[in-house]
Formats: sequence, structure tokens, C-alpha cells
Amino acid sequence: MKKVEAIIRPFKVDDVHEALSEIGVKGMTLTEVKGYGRQKGHTEVYRGAEYKVDFLPKIKLEIIVKDALLDQVISTIIKVTKTGQVGDGKIFVSPVLDAIRIRTEESGEDAV
Repeated sequence: MKKVEAIIRPFKVDDVHEALSEIGVKGMTLTEVKGYGRQKGHTEVYRGAEYKVDFLPKIKLEIIVKDALLDQVISTIIKVTKTGQVGDGKIFVSPVLDAIRIRTEESGEDAV
């Protein structure tokens, strides 16, 4: 099993959710986060004053997938979120040693 963490633009969440559901992803965790990378923030004007926004709002998706589904999940996220502009996001993949469903005590891939 693998954990896929994707940092994406907030307005892409619904599209990603729909696309991943279509390929069989049954669950994900979504967190609102702020950060910066190459996009480096931007300046905004509020009530006539200009100020710099260093940390931009993003969404972090966490998805635990079976190894067989990993490549399809990654390619789906890329296809749906890629605009070609700076700030499209990042995908991180980590191994998952085990997963346990608390209600039934199932473990491993059965818990996913």
C-alpha cells in the first residue's frame, strides 16, 4: 500500500474527487493548508494598502491506495490538476506499513 499526498489548487478539489471516484478510490482525507514554493506568493491590495501574501491557500489530499492502483491515481491527479502554470502543486508517495479499520479490526489492504 502507498500513501499519496497531493498539494493542489483549491478550485480543483471537486474535479479530483470526481475523477478519483470514477477509477475506484473509495476514500480520501482533505486538509486546507497554506504554503509556498516556486509560486512565492503575491501582493494584494486591501483598503488601499498593498501587502504581500507569502503563504498561499492550497488543499492537501491524502489517499491510501493499493499498489496496483498507484500509477492510475497519480496520472489521474496530474491530468485533472495540471494547468501548466507555476503553483499547480506536488504529489508525494510514501509506503504504508499497515492500515487497520477500527470498527471491524480488518487490517492491510482489506482495511483500505
